[in-house]
Amino acid sequence: MTSSSAPGPAGFDPAGADPAAPGPAALSPRLPSPVQELADDRFARHGLRLLLKRDDLIHPELIGNKWRKLAPNLRAAAGRTVVTFGGAYSNHLRATAAAGRLLGLPTVGVVRGQELADRPLNPSLARCAADGMRLLFVDRSTYRRKTEPETLTALLRTAALDADEAHVVPEGGSNALAVRGCRALGEELRDDHADVAAVACGTGGTLAGLAAGLGAGRRALGIPVLKGGFLEAETAALQERAFGGRRGEWWLDDRFHFGGYARTTPELDAFAADFTRRHGLPVERLYVAKLLYALVRLADEGAFPRGTAIAAVVTGRPFPDGP
Repeated sequence: MTSSSAPGPAGFDPAGADPAAPGPAALSPRLPSPVQELADDRFARHGLRLLLKRDDLIHPELIGNKWRKLAPNLRAAAGRTVVTFGGAYSNHLRATAAAGRLLGLPTVGVVRGQELADRPLNPSLARCAADGMRLLFVDRSTYRRKTEPETLTALLRTAALDADEAHVVPEGGSNALAVRGCRALGEELRDDHADVAAVACGTGGTLAGLAAGLGAGRRALGIPVLKGGFLEAETAALQERAFGGRRGEWWLDDRFHFGGYARTTPELDAFAADFTRRHGLPVERLYVAKLLYALVRLADEGAFPRGTAIAAVVTGRPFPDGP
């Protein structure tokens, strides 16, 4: 286990509900995020409307669902060090590090892959370090056991932290606090009259909250970006922890992961480039491109009745030099 550190911020005031205080509200998020309707013949010929829920415009550094998941966790941290987990290109790690810098809150990122400790930091991890996040690189076996109490205690000890000195946020930011934070996403889309709200999924937290907020008569669709078919159970478990049971109508389609997390193909890259040419929107590859590709395919397959308004949640923007 190896650590890499940058100068850590301090002095966080936990009064996050007060816009004048250095908590999440002080960062002036753009909420509700705007909805943009696109004229796209691939949907129009099937009698469908395509809306983009521009969560990528909530905040320039805490982008999209990362804001919705992190804000309640940052309030709950109440000045303690935020410890969280991710891979080498984790959007969640970057957002957490940025939040730490902006709010003066110490952050630690536990990174999957001990072998990365001896290599130059990639642009994503370099951004985390520049924002003050202390990076702990762990072997993949230890990383798989990160939720086990003994392993977590050992990781905190390596970071020179006791349990009461840290607020631990799981990989991807998905816990009960985050799910309840994402419920507002569904409530906003309900007000914008979306019949189906679709989101790309890594850990299921955004989908769990989105579905809970949509209300009766509206459905949420999750497009997993990882292989494995585990998100049905994970999403249901998150709703159980957040709300005491399953909420809303939601389903998953596992066909569009393109090989797994951080994997793309020439076909997906070409699709994303074409979408940018058509609509002037730079398309993030790991999540958003897979979501939009899935929606085009599903429209062609007749998955949505004519007259359906489909809202695609844009959860991120392309990161320079990403995979």
